[in-house]
Amino acid sequence: MKKNRILTLVVLLFISVAGIACGTPQQASNVLYQDDFSNTSSGWPSTNDSDGITDYDKGSYRIRVDTIGVDKNGMDIWAHPNQDLQGDVRIEVDATKIAGPDDNDMGVLCRYTKKNDALNFYYFMITSDGYIGIAKMKDSNSKILSSEKMTKSDTIKKASVNHIRADCIGDQLTLYVNGTEVANVTDNEYTGGDIGLIAGTFTAPGVDIHFDNFIVTKP
Repeated sequence: MKKNRILTLVVLLFISVAGIACGTPQQASNVLYQDDFSNTSSGWPSTNDSDGITDYDKGSYRIRVDTIGVDKNGMDIWAHPNQDLQGDVRIEVDATKIAGPDDNDMGVLCRYTKKNDALNFYYFMITSDGYIGIAKMKDSNSKILSSEKMTKSDTIKKASVNHIRADCIGDQLTLYVNGTEVANVTDNEYTGGDIGLIAGTFTAPGVDIHFDNFIVTKP
């Protein structure tokens, strides 16, 4: 294959929980938000339908995608805790594939906004079969920014935990995997918004990703 298109069919699943800033106490002055998902009332959505699941699961956060969409070209599901973070952010999380195909994607998003049903954000992805990419959603349409298609990277650990870091600093968007920089692009259209998690399918359903140790800091 390989990942020469970005998913055009997406599902947004979220529950707005006002007044909840994070799931665990702040530990440093530069921490803007953090959650180890031990508190199931920390503000993330709990949903279960024919498309998939977003929910807390034994001290982690789970996104399972059970469809490749009506057009059979894959589907992404994402979730966010309804934060409004302006300016520069660094997002980190540990991601583990629990089940499903290696032909998948998982990662984080920044600067998420929604206006008049139009979705706008940046997202940073890895796949279990060793590909990476930085993408942009604009008016609910997406494209890869880091190259014409997702690119191969040997930094991804197969059948293991991968530490994903995304820096959204000014117009610089940088993806790190397990401590190594793997992609960097420039885009200045979005300056702030929500943060979140994302997982998706390409050609086969059933990908099940668990996330833990989610933290957002000021770089």
